[in-house]
Amino acid sequence: MTGTPIRRADPADAESLAQVIADAFHDLPLCRWLVPDPAERRRVLPPHFQIYVEHGIKHGTVHTTDDRDAVSVWFAGAPEGVPDIPDYDTRLAAACHPHTARFQLLDEAMHHAHPTGRPHEHLALLAVSPARQGAGLGAALLEAHHEYLDGQGVAAYLEASSLRSRSLYLRHGYVDLGDTFAVPGGPDPTMWPLWRDPA
Repeated sequence: MTGTPIRRADPADAESLAQVIADAFHDLPLCRWLVPDPAERRRVLPPHFQIYVEHGIKHGTVHTTDDRDAVSVWFAGAPEGVPDIPDYDTRLAAACHPHTARFQLLDEAMHHAHPTGRPHEHLALLAVSPARQGAGLGAALLEAHHEYLDGQGVAAYLEASSLRSRSLYLRHGYVDLGDTFAVPGGPDPTMWPLWRDPA
């Protein structure tokens, strides 16, 4: 734990936190496949991630630090779930055109892999600004919400998008949940599904 205060994000944080995610994920193989051109990727990813950050602030749990250099976005999974994102298809197309079809393929693959039989919360996004990576902020965000989940007796699910992030999650009590999966035409594997039982 870094000792860095962790707080709930509010709507005014959404744009800057989406930028943190976009910067952190910019060079991931999956994101390079979603939007191959780097300059175009810098245009597309921030508004795409802002859709999820805004929905998480309203219907989930979004944590950040006082300097907004790190962010985690959690949603209730099965059986409660969360409301659908209003006008999602329209917003996705506005943010991602002309790459929308690839983002839709990713959505479908993640939806297919998502467990439905056991109550859990879903860590949709965890990101740290590249300049602050390695300082323990990701671990601090995880520990903050794990403490809540453990107190409630609730499990956690996520999809790691790199071996580096998978290693972080394994150190925090996650285990592999079934096989890796890939988006048709994308990097293989695309995601590593992971599960954490409450301590």
